[in-house]
Amino acid sequence: MRIAIFGAGGVGGYFGACLARAGEDVGFVARGDHLRAMAAAGLQIRSRLGDFKLDRVRATHDAAQLAPVELVILAIKAWQLPEASPALAGLLGPGTFVLPLLNGIETWAHLEAALGAGRVLKGLARIVSHISAPGVITHLGVEPTIVFKEPDNSTSPRVRRLRELLEKAGIRAVIPPDVDRALWEKFIFVVGVGGVGAVSRAPVGVLREVPETRRLLTEVMGEIYDLARVRGVNLEEDTVPRAMKFLDGMPADATASLQRDMAAGRPSELEAWTGAVVRLGRESGLPTPRNEFIHASLLPLERRARGQAEF
Repeated sequence: MRIAIFGAGGVGGYFGACLARAGEDVGFVARGDHLRAMAAAGLQIRSRLGDFKLDRVRATHDAAQLAPVELVILAIKAWQLPEASPALAGLLGPGTFVLPLLNGIETWAHLEAALGAGRVLKGLARIVSHISAPGVITHLGVEPTIVFKEPDNSTSPRVRRLRELLEKAGIRAVIPPDVDRALWEKFIFVVGVGGVGAVSRAPVGVLREVPETRRLLTEVMGEIYDLARVRGVNLEEDTVPRAMKFLDGMPADATASLQRDMAAGRPSELEAWTGAVVRLGRESGLPTPRNEFIHASLLPLERRARGQAEF
């Protein structure tokens, strides 16, 4: 299959490399030093599941050079969506579909509006990975998994074909009973860990061991759970305890991407994560005081990273 990986960071770079290793026709949309390193020396994957290297990859900053493709795997930051949408549209052929792997609860609606009806699956990724050096992706933990389905929760021929494609590449592919439930379960987890991690500046191992931050994590996740239920998502009662159990199995030095971006002074997904909880909570008439506190605490750093504040 002809595939474009739009965003070759820790998520897109890892999954794209696995697909290319399996013999698929994969092109990467990347930028900066990472792109230059990929173009010059290929893409290296370091993983507890086994290291490997693609000596040559097709990588570009101009998505149009890869068009048309059959599948686009979208793995960028949520705040980059408006800028990326025109380039995404340029990749589309008559039957092209898009699999978004962004950490946000409103991604699908934005893409559907930008690209047209029937183009976009609902999906998410489970993996802890990052660019450890230009041209190098390091997978730190969690079994690399992609979860996806049609927006109406059906299992179409293209969904079944995608599952076969991913499994052939050694990627765990899950078609869930309820895709909206799966999206909100991921959202609950990343927003809790990202927000509390960014405020405390501590890795997962510390967050889960300090009683006060563990309790705060549970309470932050609980607010998002209540929000999902109010908005009609059929979450199971043990959603938050299962999220905490998953947290307990993560590498102790793991951190969320939002926390890493904030620590480095880069723009983050704050508005698409905690900010979305606060906004949707207000729309739904549901107080989210812990998430509001985290959002307000981190907002000055976010504005500084975006050049909107100086201190």
